[in-house]
Amino acid sequence: MVVEGIHRQGIRGTFSLTSFMEYVTLGKSDLLISKLSFGCMSLENDDADNILHRARNAGINYFDTADLYQHGLNEEIVGKAFKSVRKQILLATKVGNQWRSDGSGWDWNPTKRYIFQAVEESLRRLQTDYIDLYQLHGGTIDDPIDETIDAFEILKKEGKIRHYGISSIRPNVIREWIARSNMVSVMMQYSLLDRRPEETILNLLREHRIGVLTRGNLASGLLIDKPAKPYLTYTSAEVQQMKDAVKRYATQRSPTAVALNFSLRSPAVTSTVVGIRTLQQLDESLQALAFSALTDEELVGLTRTITANTYQDHR
Repeated sequence: MVVEGIHRQGIRGTFSLTSFMEYVTLGKSDLLISKLSFGCMSLENDDADNILHRARNAGINYFDTADLYQHGLNEEIVGKAFKSVRKQILLATKVGNQWRSDGSGWDWNPTKRYIFQAVEESLRRLQTDYIDLYQLHGGTIDDPIDETIDAFEILKKEGKIRHYGISSIRPNVIREWIARSNMVSVMMQYSLLDRRPEETILNLLREHRIGVLTRGNLASGLLIDKPAKPYLTYTSAEVQQMKDAVKRYATQRSPTAVALNFSLRSPAVTSTVVGIRTLQQLDESLQALAFSALTDEELVGLTRTITANTYQDHR
């Protein structure tokens, strides 16, 4: 589904055009989400309301946070901003990382008891009585997986959450959740510098009609503006090679647009979740939608630059 978007004036005053926001059903759910989504983790309080509403006015309807971020303050910021327009947006948050009482860090806790406690706190901070997508924020093969799934299913029946999924990069965990649960989505890292999901997981999730939400699409900025350094199994030289390749294909578009369009090119990907902290970052991310998708030739050129990496652990 493609909805004609809004005439946008760029933050820097040079970007003004009519563009389109595409909305896609997330897996087997009834959630129709924007192809470009808003990752709230780095959002700061100062200009948060303005940035969030600018994103909504531009057609972004999916906003992703977590109870872990800023000790819950991130949820409060998002909840306050959208309280008056709650039904116009989709709220997603995550659970599983429990802050220690002394604030020194957090521990992994995917138990039913903790999830029931945590969801109430998230609902309070988000100022809502339901969460559109509740996600397990990680996961290991040693978790009480059936207990966690049961907790999510109970919350669905109670109407406190509409759907659930997981945020995980571990193939062995993802396969178990596919086999045992009714999850509708998996959030995972995916970029030109992290093509590990291509080996098996993207096709597997597509086969089971489970939506993929990608994060880390810019590889922490290494694909666009950060100095090259080792990343995953890649050397600094290989990272620089890929950064140079992105720049080569950015003659008629920005490097950000190239990198985001790579993630969106996969038929398994429902939406790319971009971490946005400033109006300029919002503007640059939205520009990615103004350009046509990467051509087959461009995709081949990019993916042949360096050898695709694969998962080494948790296979």
